[in-house]
Amino acid sequence: MNVTVRKIGNSEGIIIPKEVLERHNLKAGDTLELVDAPDTIGLKVKDDSFESQMEAARKVMDKYKVALQKLAE
Repeated sequence: MNVTVRKIGNSEGIIIPKEVLERHNLKAGDTLELVDAPDTIGLKVKDDSFESQMEAARKVMDKYKVALQKLAE
């Protein structure tokens, strides 16, 4: 799929086709991460949901359970 870099106000950008937005459940205001490699540019969906952050925190707490209990004393 080809897209064209376009002038958007004082900036430049690309228009993401509606089908791609729907497939990835994206809407205006969602945050994407720009992946800039030597031979490619990509976009990754950035998952900032509270639930994913809590899951990461639980994993860290489980891993360091003993140390956290000692610190809490």
